[in-house]
Amino acid sequence: MSMELPFKIDLEGQVAAVTGGSGVIGGQFCKALAACGAKVAVIGRRKENCTPIVDAIKADGGEAIAVAADVLDRDSLIKAREEILEAFGHINILVNCAGGAVKGATIPQDQLADLEDGMASFFTIDTEFIHREYDLNIYGTIMPTQIFGECMVGQENANIVNISSMGAYAPMTRIPGYAGAKAAVSNFTEWAATYFAKSGVRVNALAPGFFQTPQNRALQFNPDGTPTPRSGKIVAATPMGRYGKPEELVSAFLFLVCPASTFVTGAVIPVDGGFHCYLGV
Repeated sequence: MSMELPFKIDLEGQVAAVTGGSGVIGGQFCKALAACGAKVAVIGRRKENCTPIVDAIKADGGEAIAVAADVLDRDSLIKAREEILEAFGHINILVNCAGGAVKGATIPQDQLADLEDGMASFFTIDTEFIHREYDLNIYGTIMPTQIFGECMVGQENANIVNISSMGAYAPMTRIPGYAGAKAAVSNFTEWAATYFAKSGVRVNALAPGFFQTPQNRALQFNPDGTPTPRSGKIVAATPMGRYGKPEELVSAFLFLVCPASTFVTGAVIPVDGGFHCYLGV
């Protein structure tokens, strides 16, 4: 069954490389790109994890390949770039979707005053976990932009889409490393947009609000499926009163990669049900 798109754009003849393409959101982007006619390189650390997305695209009549690469390993990214160029000839679109939070970097309480005896706290969290969050989110965005961006200059509709977060607008409780890293992604997006502006490459980002994905489920839902107190706070702070669905990111994503969006660069677009603009009153 073909993927249902909110609207369709013409990406025939274009080639997209998507890091984190085996994930829930990355997979949605890969399928949307293919449904619009692009050839898609689904990139993940393990090639076998990318295969189901590739198979789904091919079953719908699209063209895709699975490519193994680590976004923190320059040599593997260079190898991936050469594999994609050999298969498809060029690259027009880069989606830096690899990223996420590291469980060990999460602070167990919202405020120090909530600390109970025996609980971990900001003072006891191993900063190596926070280091990993910065590596994965900001360096994992910068390095693919270096490796793939170089061969995108001069290509038709060349554009890069990064993934920021609501945590980039204001720091959220419990996740200082993740929020800081995503703020850096937004900043880098604006820097790169300026740097590439006269070279024909656009650089933009999406800032998702709260979506239900396997990665954040443990923080937002109990083992029995009931929402945690934090989940209740999230819904209460979202004017639309619910979580987003991964497919709801597709509309904004297609707008950013659309060949008609030639004057849009340096934008960080929130897709959050109004979370970023609501003060709770």
